Formats: sequence, structure tokens, C-alpha cells
Amino acid sequence: MKQNNQNTALLVMDMQAVIVTMISNATSIVNNVAKAITHARDHKIPVIYVTVGFRKGMPEISLNNKGFAAAKERFAAVNIDEFVKIEPSLAPREGEVVVAKRRVCAFTGSDLQVVLSAFDIRHIILTGIATSGVVLSTIREAADKDYRITVLSDCCTDGDEEVHRVLTTKVFPGQADVLTVEEWSKK
Repeated sequence: MKQNNQNTALLVMDMQAVIVTMISNATSIVNNVAKAITHARDHKIPVIYVTVGFRKGMPEISLNNKGFAAAKERFAAVNIDEFVKIEPSLAPREGEVVVAKRRVCAFTGSDLQVVLSAFDIRHIILTGIATSGVVLSTIREAADKDYRITVLSDCCTDGDEEVHRVLTTKVFPGQADVLTVEEWSKK
């Protein structure tokens, strides 16, 4: 059965060069995400990039937020402009939207919902680092917002392979279709 690409967008989440260098299977993930981007572009599916970033001094980070508060100290000396740069081999084309978020979920602290509404998007295809972070959080909120969701399992990764496996095989299927990039590109 042929997939209906109307009202569909591919979200490329947290594929920032600095983040990509922190993962062990970077080459494989980057290659798979590149295939997904090519497929989306070839089929006139909008590609929307989502990055995590903060203002200088990171005023958005509360000390009450355990994960981000720990990162605030680590990233205090980081050049934020460099931190938000997308992996060059996956870089957006002219006219493709880049959304900046301030938390783990792609919707939190960003204008993603406004962009999706403007494009009349009802089906989102998710890729991202990390499976237990941006992908999980975004699925949960997108499901509550009544989006149709597809996760490209081989376009996501996590620091813990078992967590990735459990999420993509046991948790995500309750709210999303889970496919490989090859399966998706054949639909």
C-alpha cells in the first residue's frame, strides 16, 4: 500500500554536530538520516530540523531541572552558535525550517506546533538523538496533540542500546508506527 505523503513532515531532531560526535554509531545513524532526508525531499515531504539550544548564559535552565542543570555547568564555556550547528552532511537546504527548542521535547520552548499548523501537518516522521530523550518526549506530546506518528528506528539512537530496543519494540508501537528507513521509503 502506497503511503499518503500529504500533510506529512520529517523531523530531524538534535542532529547537531556536537551531539553526533558523542554517539558510538554516528556514521550509521547519519547515513540513515541522510537517506530519510533524501526520500522526504524526493517525495516533496517537508524536512523540519529541531535543535536544542540556549541563550548565552543559559537563562532558560532552571536549577530544578536535574538533567539540564548538570549540563549548564558542562556547557557554560561552549559557544552556543557552534553547539546548535547541524551535522554538515545533514544540513538544511535553503528554505527548510529549523526550530530551536529549550527542553528535551521538540514542542517545549519552540514554535514547532505553529510551523506544523502552518504546513497543515498531521503526520510526523521522527528521527533523533536520543531515543530515550527527544524521540520519547516528542512521541508522548505529539500523541496527546493527535498527530499520526512514525518513528524511523534506525534513524534514532541512544546511549543505551537496550533502552533503544525496548522503546522501539515495546513502548513506541503503542503510539506510533515503527519502521526502518528502508521500510518507510518503500511505502
